[in-house]
Amino acid sequence: MKHPIVIAIDGTSASGKSTNAKLVATALGYVYVDTGAMYRTLAWYCLQKKIDVHDAKAVAAACRKWKTSLECADKKVHLLVDGYTPAKEIRTAETSAAVPHVAAVPKVREWMKKKQRECIQFGHLVMEGRDIGTNVFPETDFKFYLDACLQERTQRRAAEGVQENLAARDQRDSQRAAAPLMIALGAKVINNSGMTAEQTSGMIIAEINKRLAARK
Repeated sequence: MKHPIVIAIDGTSASGKSTNAKLVATALGYVYVDTGAMYRTLAWYCLQKKIDVHDAKAVAAACRKWKTSLECADKKVHLLVDGYTPAKEIRTAETSAAVPHVAAVPKVREWMKKKQRECIQFGHLVMEGRDIGTNVFPETDFKFYLDACLQERTQRRAAEGVQENLAARDQRDSQRAAAPLMIALGAKVINNSGMTAEQTSGMIIAEINKRLAARK
């Protein structure tokens, strides 16, 4: 296999992207990439540097200048800032609230796309996000879009101790000008309402194996 394979897993908030991407990556022995964590890292950085996340120009300037590097450890890709991985800091409520503003900036999405495409240096990838199949790796043959009913997704978030207006988040993600959330051409759509993560990841892996077999 000359070119590394990219499995793109997109979907709405709390549709199980992270859980299933990790399960699929582990099952296949691929490298896991959480693109949401990259946007969270920028949001955290802006908060640290007292940059107004509502000021698109200031956020774009910060994204252009910050010193970052990619690292692959234990089959997971991390975005380091000045050699540091802010793993816990990017999961705070304050960072979470800043993410949608940062992620909506077109210049940020341009920068992130370039950085995310660089992850291919680490080999076969399972990459999850909101625009992987449509924007970051539109050429991949392995695209999946996860969704679940709003009530179930809200319950999943609540179980994590997070109160979030997912309907508003969905609307923001799907209506932003730069790389909006949408179903990629050729993506297999999986509505996992009432399904376990094992059932969902099992469906994804079965579809991947089917497509890989068709290539031979």
